[in-house]
Amino acid sequence: MSEIKNVLKLIKENDITYVDLRFTDPRGKMQHVSQHVSTITEDSLNEGFMFDGSSIAGWKAINESDMLMKPDLSRTFIDPFFAQPSLAIFCDILEPSTSTPYERDPRSTAKTALDYMKSIGIGDTAYFGPEPEFFVFDDVKMEVSNTVSYAEVDSIENPGNSSRDYETGNMGHRPGVKGGYFPVPPVDSGQDIRSEMVSVLSDMNVPMEKHHHEVAPAQHELGMQFGTLIETADNVQLYKYAVQMVSHSYGKTSTFMPKPVAGDNGSGMHTHQSIWKSGKPLFAGNGYSDLSDTALYYIGGIIKHAKALNAFTNPSTNSYKRLVPGFEAPVLLAYSSRNRSASCRIPFSQSPNGKRVEIRFPDAMANPYLAFAAMLMAGLDGIQNKIHPGDPMDKDLYDLPIEELSNVPTVCGSLREALESLQTDNDFLTSSSVFTNDQINAYIDLKMDEVINFEHSPHPIEYQMYFSS
Repeated sequence: MSEIKNVLKLIKENDITYVDLRFTDPRGKMQHVSQHVSTITEDSLNEGFMFDGSSIAGWKAINESDMLMKPDLSRTFIDPFFAQPSLAIFCDILEPSTSTPYERDPRSTAKTALDYMKSIGIGDTAYFGPEPEFFVFDDVKMEVSNTVSYAEVDSIENPGNSSRDYETGNMGHRPGVKGGYFPVPPVDSGQDIRSEMVSVLSDMNVPMEKHHHEVAPAQHELGMQFGTLIETADNVQLYKYAVQMVSHSYGKTSTFMPKPVAGDNGSGMHTHQSIWKSGKPLFAGNGYSDLSDTALYYIGGIIKHAKALNAFTNPSTNSYKRLVPGFEAPVLLAYSSRNRSASCRIPFSQSPNGKRVEIRFPDAMANPYLAFAAMLMAGLDGIQNKIHPGDPMDKDLYDLPIEELSNVPTVCGSLREALESLQTDNDFLTSSSVFTNDQINAYIDLKMDEVINFEHSPHPIEYQMYFSS
């Protein structure tokens, strides 16, 4: 009741007109319903709000559409983008007949993964620190029909605009291909918009650290602090929302597509993670790079289940245009201290509290609740079954000779392969009922529709390669 009273007090003190209820669909897109403040009472906040779940892809059928949004009153913020004063609240989705978590609700799945970790006695806290990257464009055009298929993106930073006529003149300062990391302005044209994004996110109660230009022209990253699994997954959703809304207010547009531009670096979401128990870091030890056996077994679980994890951590057909060698892409399933060519990196830290694993293959198309929960479950499987990852790879993995490279496993090469891998390797998710078979099958069906749409549509480059053959 104290949380309810605090929310009602917050509404009154800020003259809130609408309460915006937020939840996340299986694909990872945040959804919302705005309730007029007159409907917000102690009873409604305690009982939740009914809605039609049949319109959410991958959820309920039309004949069982009633669902319940239960506000998480510990996670609220005043939305800075709405004209009317609005308080946003993250929600979990419940079955209305039983008030139990809906098994296809991503946020509830993540909570169940944490409960499972505690129940088996391994740890009581899982920390995650993601690094989502994105592109900011000035203009985007696209069309897909039975006779037309094309996309065109433009940014003032694109190297191809060096000879373009601009109304105010062409200043000529722009990064070249792979040249954006990270000269000062005016070469970096995104300083002010990134600062605005960080300031807005801070106002939305997301703890922020920094921002900078990324390797490719028009590519950027904001640095947010690590946190507990649910807290951080919520923060990723706000990060993506704020980036797109601030860009929109600047007359620009942002995308988290992993590979929107050919021939240059793609966008990933490197994800740092660790497990703690009773206030102590379980990944600190006296092994390789001062890691514990627990940490090594966690890495072993990630590597063993990586191809199945790809279905959640790299859930788009576009994801696999980033996961190719030569663009700093972590395609090789190996671990190393500080070596950024490995898919599992051990960042340097002088403090035991900083010992963590950085998994580098995820991208920001991922549903953060499902991706974080799945990686945690893979790591826990590694710890329980003492899956050792083998020897570290401290060489530049991109320069390995072919005969040595052939012995290093890789991530999936396509979304189809990732979904097929998840179909055959999901016991580490379902044996504990954290993910259910129903949820996984529904997710595979949902994403396979995307695979089929992609595979069945002619691509413009096919015209270039084959039209005159």
